[in-house]
Amino acid sequence: MIDITDMLGRARGGDRAATDALFAELYRELHRLAAGQLRGESQHATSLVHEAYEKFIEHGALDVNDREHFFAVAARAMRQIVIDHVRARGAQRRGGGAIVAPIETTALEIAALGRDDDVLALDDALGRLAETDSDLARLVELRFYAGLDLVEIAALGDRSERSLKRDWRRARAFLYREIAGTAHDAAD
Repeated sequence: MIDITDMLGRARGGDRAATDALFAELYRELHRLAAGQLRGESQHATSLVHEAYEKFIEHGALDVNDREHFFAVAARAMRQIVIDHVRARGAQRRGGGAIVAPIETTALEIAALGRDDDVLALDDALGRLAETDSDLARLVELRFYAGLDLVEIAALGDRSERSLKRDWRRARAFLYREIAGTAHDAAD
């Protein structure tokens, strides 16, 4: 992997070769993330990557600060695409029960199973988590939408894997509680 932070600096300085290398790396990285989540569905992964790439470029790919920010923006782009696809399929909330698929899976895996209402419920709960603790929400996005594991996330920032595990447990507990509360409210 190229040094994304260095490449970003050079690209912002007008280095065309750095810009080309950065976008090539961006495409490779998005494809790796999508392929990892879709496990063998390369046609669908390629389609998803094209959409994520367009969304990433549209929102100013060169505006990211470093490698950690790069992955955070990639995760956000993947999240938006998954949610857009689920909504486009006309998913309706069913109002009962919590997420059946565990949060340890990825958004693409749950969406591929046709669990659209679960993806939408999680997205709503994730929005509420972001209002309370943006760092926990970012962690969920990197795991659930970008498919990164805790070791990879720890390598992106200045956090230990142990503290990320603790935060991951807190984030999951919050999300499950929010989803269960929403399902309970809808049933009333």
